[in-house]
Amino acid sequence: MPRRSARSGPTMHDVARAAGVSQATVSMVLNEVDGSRVSAETRARVMDAVAELGYRVNSAAKSLREGHSRLIGFVGDIVASTPFAGEIIEGAQDRAWVDGHLMLIVNTGGDRVLEERAIDSLLSRQVDGIVYAAMYHRRLKVPAALREVPTVVLNAETEDGSLPSVVPDEYGGGRAATQYLIDHGHERVGFININTLSSRLPAAIDRERGFVDAVTAAGLRVDKTLIKHGDGDAESAYQHAARLLDRKRPPTAIFCGNDRTAWGAYQAAADLGLRIPDDVSIIGFDNQTLIAAHLRPGLTTMALPFAEMGRVGVGRLLSGDVTPAIEAVGCPLVERSSVAGPGGAK
Repeated sequence: MPRRSARSGPTMHDVARAAGVSQATVSMVLNEVDGSRVSAETRARVMDAVAELGYRVNSAAKSLREGHSRLIGFVGDIVASTPFAGEIIEGAQDRAWVDGHLMLIVNTGGDRVLEERAIDSLLSRQVDGIVYAAMYHRRLKVPAALREVPTVVLNAETEDGSLPSVVPDEYGGGRAATQYLIDHGHERVGFININTLSSRLPAAIDRERGFVDAVTAAGLRVDKTLIKHGDGDAESAYQHAARLLDRKRPPTAIFCGNDRTAWGAYQAAADLGLRIPDDVSIIGFDNQTLIAAHLRPGLTTMALPFAEMGRVGVGRLLSGDVTPAIEAVGCPLVERSSVAGPGGAK
């Protein structure tokens, strides 16, 4: 049996013959050469021939000519398997595709050995850059190999500040959530944080800072007895919310540091016979749709801008702007039905 050619499909010469142009013209059209004097009519004939023949550009050869691979690596801990954070991949991939780049995604599961091998593999493929993403916003030490290629860190910050980072605006989101409650007439607002300030967790520190600044800016007193520090889960939130709401003078609204905390606060309110938002208003943070959209009433919350962070991060890579600075992306408000004025006033 005769050996099959490694490239048995149509060639650029076949496209040129079908379009009635030179091979050089086909090359200029397919490679989008700047300044080429190819008419719109000729370009259309070439693209029609490409479609009719099923011709594919040899990406490897093109990469060698251009000096870059048009590949971007995406390395995450367990972000790829987290339902509400998968948007970060979608945003990054969409932005990469706009500029004709493919994204190679590796989910390491937090395994350092796998992470090192994945980065080595991406570097061996001459990727144009790497997006290094974390499941939640924290300060971390990144592998040294990332400094061999343009890299942007998503949803995290480097401990030494050596790489550019794109993160949620935790402070702005915390302040906006609190202001939303104040704008509805609440003057006695509780706050259940997701961790202690000593944890060094950016979300815990900055969301609380935003809360305090919003209360202060409104001319209200910051009552430290209304600030509680949970662990980000519903069980501890239930205990804190129950204590807040069972006081002689309870808060009329609670800002919960994340949606799981809000879930616990909902349960505490129900067990105390309180209605949301008639007796107490609750606002969350994250917009974890598996929770926020399905609580009754639906939870008003601040959304983590995962898709936008992905787009911004890849945009930074493709623009060549890898200045080691932190860029904060705004957290939009998602209004549902858990907030009203004191006493349920609309």
